[in-house]
Amino acid sequence: MRAELLEFLRETPLLDYSAKPIEKLIENRGWKMLDEFQRIREIYDFVRNEILFGYNVRDDLPASRVLSDGYGQCNTKGTLFMALLRADGIPCRLHGFTIDKKLQKGAMTGIVYEKAPREILHSWVEVCFGGKWTELEAFILDEKYLGSLQKKFPDAGAFCGYGAAVKDLQNPAVEWAGEGTYIQSEGIVRDLGIYSSPDEFYRAHGQDLSGAAAFFYRHVGRRLMNANVKRIRRRG
Repeated sequence: MRAELLEFLRETPLLDYSAKPIEKLIENRGWKMLDEFQRIREIYDFVRNEILFGYNVRDDLPASRVLSDGYGQCNTKGTLFMALLRADGIPCRLHGFTIDKKLQKGAMTGIVYEKAPREILHSWVEVCFGGKWTELEAFILDEKYLGSLQKKFPDAGAFCGYGAAVKDLQNPAVEWAGEGTYIQSEGIVRDLGIYSSPDEFYRAHGQDLSGAAAFFYRHVGRRLMNANVKRIRRRG
Protein backbone atom coordinates (compact mmCIF):
# COMPACT_ATOMS: atom_id res chain seq x y z
CA MET A 1 0.00 0.00 0.00
CA ARG A 2 1.44 3.38 -1.03
CA ALA A 3 1.97 5.70 1.94
CA GLU A 4 -0.13 8.44 0.37
CA LEU A 5 -3.16 6.12 0.40
CA LEU A 6 -3.09 5.46 4.15
CA GLU A 7 -5.12 8.62 4.77
CA PHE A 8 -7.95 7.04 2.77
CA LEU A 9 -8.10 4.03 5.10
CA ARG A 10 -8.38 6.06 8.31
CA GLU A 11 -11.25 5.54 10.75
CA THR A 12 -13.15 8.71 11.72
CA PRO A 13 -16.13 9.47 13.97
CA LEU A 14 -18.48 9.05 10.99
CA LEU A 15 -16.52 6.18 9.43
CA ASP A 16 -16.74 4.22 12.68
CA TYR A 17 -15.81 0.83 11.31
CA SER A 18 -14.65 -0.44 14.71
CA ALA A 19 -18.27 -0.38 15.89
CA LYS A 20 -19.33 -3.91 16.85
CA PRO A 21 -22.25 -4.20 14.37
CA ILE A 22 -19.94 -3.29 11.49
CA GLU A 23 -17.22 -5.68 12.63
CA LYS A 24 -19.79 -8.46 12.99
CA LEU A 25 -21.23 -7.79 9.53
CA ILE A 26 -17.80 -7.95 7.90
CA GLU A 27 -16.92 -11.15 9.72
CA ASN A 28 -20.22 -12.81 8.81
CA ARG A 29 -19.94 -11.87 5.15
CA GLY A 30 -16.33 -13.00 4.81
CA TRP A 31 -15.42 -10.02 2.66
CA LYS A 32 -11.79 -9.97 3.80
CA MET A 33 -11.29 -13.40 2.24
CA LEU A 34 -12.15 -12.14 -1.26
CA ASP A 35 -9.87 -10.58 -3.85
CA GLU A 36 -10.02 -6.80 -4.25
CA PHE A 37 -12.47 -6.75 -7.17
CA GLN A 38 -14.87 -9.16 -5.47
CA ARG A 39 -14.56 -7.30 -2.15
CA ILE A 40 -15.64 -4.05 -3.77
CA ARG A 41 -18.47 -5.76 -5.65
CA GLU A 42 -19.86 -7.55 -2.59
CA ILE A 43 -19.74 -4.42 -0.43
CA TYR A 44 -21.19 -2.31 -3.22
CA ASP A 45 -24.07 -4.74 -3.77
CA PHE A 46 -24.75 -4.90 -0.02
CA VAL A 47 -24.99 -1.12 0.32
CA ARG A 48 -27.00 -0.80 -2.87
CA ASN A 49 -29.59 -3.51 -2.27
CA GLU A 50 -29.63 -4.44 1.40
CA ILE A 51 -29.58 -0.85 2.60
CA LEU A 52 -32.72 0.41 0.90
CA PHE A 53 -33.14 3.83 -0.67
CA GLY A 54 -34.73 6.16 1.89
CA TYR A 55 -34.25 9.37 3.82
CA ASN A 56 -32.50 9.43 7.21
CA VAL A 57 -32.96 12.06 9.88
CA ARG A 58 -29.86 13.95 8.70
CA ASP A 59 -26.80 13.56 6.47
CA ASP A 60 -23.99 13.47 9.03
CA LEU A 61 -24.81 10.12 10.63
CA PRO A 62 -22.07 7.63 11.54
CA ALA A 63 -21.89 4.48 9.44
CA SER A 64 -23.08 2.30 12.31
CA ARG A 65 -26.30 4.35 12.58
CA VAL A 66 -26.95 4.03 8.84
CA LEU A 67 -26.47 0.27 9.13
CA SER A 68 -28.93 0.22 12.03
CA ASP A 69 -31.47 2.32 10.10
CA GLY A 70 -31.27 -0.11 7.18
CA TYR A 71 -31.91 2.63 4.62
CA GLY A 72 -30.28 5.78 3.29
CA GLN A 73 -29.67 8.19 0.44
CA CYS A 74 -26.56 9.36 -1.38
CA ASN A 75 -24.76 10.89 1.58
CA THR A 76 -25.68 8.41 4.31
CA LYS A 77 -25.29 5.29 2.19
CA GLY A 78 -21.99 6.75 1.02
CA THR A 79 -20.76 7.00 4.61
CA LEU A 80 -21.59 3.35 5.26
CA PHE A 81 -20.04 2.31 1.95
CA MET A 82 -16.80 4.14 2.80
CA ALA A 83 -16.62 2.62 6.28
CA LEU A 84 -17.05 -0.90 4.94
CA LEU A 85 -14.50 -0.35 2.18
CA ARG A 86 -11.88 1.06 4.56
CA ALA A 87 -12.46 -1.69 7.09
CA ASP A 88 -11.74 -4.16 4.28
CA GLY A 89 -8.57 -2.41 3.13
CA ILE A 90 -9.96 -0.52 0.12
CA PRO A 91 -8.85 3.16 0.03
CA CYS A 92 -11.71 5.53 -0.71
CA ARG A 93 -12.60 9.21 -0.62
CA LEU A 94 -15.67 11.43 -1.00
CA HIS A 95 -16.50 13.79 -3.86
CA GLY A 96 -19.09 16.40 -2.95
CA PHE A 97 -21.59 18.22 -5.14
CA THR A 98 -24.97 19.90 -5.13
CA ILE A 99 -27.83 18.55 -7.24
CA ASP A 100 -30.93 20.27 -8.56
CA LYS A 101 -33.96 19.44 -6.43
CA LYS A 102 -35.83 18.51 -9.64
CA LEU A 103 -33.98 15.21 -9.36
CA GLN A 104 -36.03 14.44 -6.23
CA LYS A 105 -39.43 15.38 -7.69
CA GLY A 106 -41.68 12.35 -7.49
CA ALA A 107 -39.89 11.01 -4.42
CA MET A 108 -40.60 14.40 -2.89
CA THR A 109 -44.14 15.68 -3.54
CA GLY A 110 -46.38 18.57 -2.56
CA ILE A 111 -45.29 20.85 0.25
CA VAL A 112 -42.18 18.75 0.92
CA TYR A 113 -40.90 19.47 -2.57
CA GLU A 114 -41.88 23.13 -2.38
CA LYS A 115 -40.01 23.64 0.90
CA ALA A 116 -36.84 21.85 -0.26
CA PRO A 117 -33.84 24.07 -1.12
CA ARG A 118 -33.19 24.54 -4.83
CA GLU A 119 -29.83 22.80 -4.53
CA ILE A 120 -29.43 19.69 -2.37
CA LEU A 121 -26.16 18.36 -0.96
CA HIS A 122 -24.92 15.28 -2.81
CA SER A 123 -21.86 13.05 -2.82
CA TRP A 124 -20.44 9.94 -4.41
CA VAL A 125 -17.61 7.65 -3.34
CA GLU A 126 -14.34 7.18 -5.22
CA VAL A 127 -12.38 3.97 -4.69
CA CYS A 128 -8.74 3.40 -5.53
CA PHE A 129 -8.80 0.32 -7.75
CA GLY A 130 -6.19 -0.80 -10.26
CA GLY A 131 -4.05 2.24 -9.51
CA LYS A 132 -6.74 4.82 -10.32
CA TRP A 133 -9.69 6.50 -8.64
CA THR A 134 -13.05 5.16 -9.81
CA GLU A 135 -16.35 6.97 -9.21
CA LEU A 136 -19.19 4.98 -7.63
CA GLU A 137 -22.60 6.59 -7.25
CA ALA A 138 -25.24 4.05 -8.26
CA PHE A 139 -25.40 2.34 -4.86
CA ILE A 140 -28.01 4.98 -3.96
CA LEU A 141 -31.11 3.37 -5.50
CA ASP A 142 -31.79 -0.25 -4.61
CA GLU A 143 -32.52 -2.62 -7.48
CA LYS A 144 -36.21 -3.07 -6.66
CA TYR A 145 -36.87 0.66 -6.43
CA LEU A 146 -35.01 1.33 -9.69
CA GLY A 147 -36.89 -1.53 -11.35
CA SER A 148 -40.18 0.07 -10.32
CA LEU A 149 -39.13 3.34 -11.96
CA GLN A 150 -38.20 1.49 -15.14
CA LYS A 151 -41.64 -0.14 -15.22
CA LYS A 152 -43.39 3.14 -14.47
CA PHE A 153 -41.52 4.93 -17.29
CA PRO A 154 -40.87 2.16 -19.86
CA ASP A 155 -40.18 4.54 -22.75
CA ALA A 156 -37.89 6.89 -20.86
CA GLY A 157 -34.42 7.62 -22.17
CA ALA A 158 -32.87 10.64 -20.49
CA PHE A 159 -34.63 10.94 -17.14
CA CYS A 160 -34.59 13.25 -14.11
CA GLY A 161 -36.84 12.64 -11.11
CA TYR A 162 -37.74 10.18 -8.34
CA GLY A 163 -34.12 10.18 -7.10
CA ALA A 164 -32.55 9.41 -10.50
CA ALA A 165 -30.87 11.58 -13.13
CA VAL A 166 -29.43 9.49 -15.97
CA LYS A 167 -28.93 9.55 -19.72
CA ASP A 168 -30.90 6.31 -20.18
CA LEU A 169 -33.26 5.11 -17.47
CA GLN A 170 -33.64 1.66 -19.02
CA ASN A 171 -29.87 1.09 -19.25
CA PRO A 172 -28.14 3.02 -16.46
CA ALA A 173 -24.54 2.26 -15.48
CA VAL A 174 -25.31 0.75 -12.07
CA GLU A 175 -23.40 -2.55 -11.83
CA TRP A 176 -19.83 -2.65 -10.49
CA ALA A 177 -17.59 -4.02 -13.25
CA GLY A 178 -14.38 -2.13 -12.51
CA GLU A 179 -15.62 1.15 -13.96
CA GLY A 180 -17.70 4.08 -12.70
CA THR A 181 -21.37 3.71 -11.81
CA TYR A 182 -23.86 6.59 -11.92
CA ILE A 183 -27.51 7.20 -11.03
CA GLN A 184 -27.79 10.92 -10.13
CA SER A 185 -24.83 12.46 -11.94
CA GLU A 186 -26.94 14.15 -14.65
CA GLY A 187 -28.53 16.32 -11.95
CA ILE A 188 -25.28 17.83 -10.63
CA VAL A 189 -25.22 21.63 -10.37
CA ARG A 190 -21.99 22.45 -8.51
CA ASP A 191 -18.77 20.56 -7.78
CA LEU A 192 -17.74 21.01 -4.14
CA GLY A 193 -14.47 19.11 -4.40
CA ILE A 194 -12.83 16.00 -2.99
CA TYR A 195 -12.57 15.16 0.72
CA SER A 196 -10.74 12.38 2.51
CA SER A 197 -13.74 11.74 4.77
CA PRO A 198 -17.40 12.69 5.16
CA ASP A 199 -16.46 14.35 8.46
CA GLU A 200 -14.37 16.90 6.53
CA PHE A 201 -17.10 17.35 3.93
CA TYR A 202 -19.79 18.17 6.50
CA ARG A 203 -17.49 20.54 8.37
CA ALA A 204 -17.12 22.48 5.13
CA HIS A 205 -20.68 22.07 3.83
CA GLY A 206 -23.96 21.26 5.47
CA GLN A 207 -27.48 21.15 4.14
CA ASP A 208 -28.97 24.62 4.52
CA LEU A 209 -31.73 23.60 6.92
CA SER A 210 -32.19 25.03 10.39
CA GLY A 211 -34.92 25.91 12.82
CA ALA A 212 -38.45 25.27 11.57
CA ALA A 213 -37.25 23.93 8.20
CA ALA A 214 -35.05 21.32 9.87
CA PHE A 215 -37.85 20.34 12.26
CA PHE A 216 -40.31 19.97 9.37
CA TYR A 217 -37.91 17.79 7.37
CA ARG A 218 -36.99 15.50 10.27
CA HIS A 219 -40.46 15.00 11.70
CA VAL A 220 -42.80 15.42 8.73
CA GLY A 221 -41.08 15.69 5.36
CA ARG A 222 -38.82 12.68 5.45
CA ARG A 223 -41.60 10.45 6.81
CA LEU A 224 -43.81 11.40 3.88
CA MET A 225 -40.91 10.86 1.48
CA ASN A 226 -40.09 7.43 2.92
CA ALA A 227 -43.74 6.38 2.72
CA ASN A 228 -43.83 7.48 -0.92
CA VAL A 229 -40.60 5.61 -1.73
CA LYS A 230 -42.05 2.44 -0.18
CA ARG A 231 -45.20 2.80 -2.31
CA ILE A 232 -43.10 3.16 -5.47
CA ARG A 233 -40.99 0.14 -4.54
CA ARG A 234 -44.06 -2.03 -3.87
CA ARG A 235 -45.40 -1.31 -7.35
CA GLY A 236 -42.43 -3.17 -8.80
